[in-house]
Amino acid sequence: MATQHIALHGISSMATRQVLADLALAFEQKGASTASFESVGGVDAAHRVAQGEVFDVVVLSADAIEKLISDGHLQVGSRVDLVHSGVSVAVRHGAPPPDLSSPDAVKNAVLQAATVGYSTGPSGVALLKQFETWGIADQLEGRLLQAKPGVPVASMVASGEAALGFQQLSELLNVEGIDIVGPLPDAIQITTTFSAGYPASLSNEPIRRAAVKAFLEFMCSPEADAVKRRHGMTPV
Repeated sequence: MATQHIALHGISSMATRQVLADLALAFEQKGASTASFESVGGVDAAHRVAQGEVFDVVVLSADAIEKLISDGHLQVGSRVDLVHSGVSVAVRHGAPPPDLSSPDAVKNAVLQAATVGYSTGPSGVALLKQFETWGIADQLEGRLLQAKPGVPVASMVASGEAALGFQQLSELLNVEGIDIVGPLPDAIQITTTFSAGYPASLSNEPIRRAAVKAFLEFMCSPEADAVKRRHGMTPV
């Protein structure tokens, strides 16, 4: 652990907002540096980093972190994988739960839904590809609702705007007004790996860089596993 207390500032996508808040608190309780995150839509977060906004830690999908590294915005070799996160399905509280027991059952549930909400993140992109694979994209025209960046699909389901919502389980947990029906079947499950990285500029700040590395080491340690699972994620 770093020997000097540093206030770290990070940016992340919305899917990891709660787990990062809890991990930062646990890290601080160990007498370590403090860490706070600004959680926004993943596309917006990556754009801000690419535009030169500097953060001590960036937590996004593994693909997004790799692109920021290859484009020179984050330090080569700084990526660490934190969690695997799967997609679950939600309906408005009290609504009849659809059958999710098989890929065909999910397909039928989607076709029968008046509206289907999905995210702007990688899971949303993968979901649309699944609809194309099933050959139902044209049938869903006018019924697909993409959440705006930073807006949870769960809120669209709770309000009744979306009859069926697909999003990372971590973003559906503890949201009032919805019922989580369950995860997608294994055969079509959409799993996103969330990773962290830090900017090359930290090489000029050895004390801050040490604090960042200590935080990343803690988030990858067995001590952090229970927190990750509590938020519906699987430790890497």
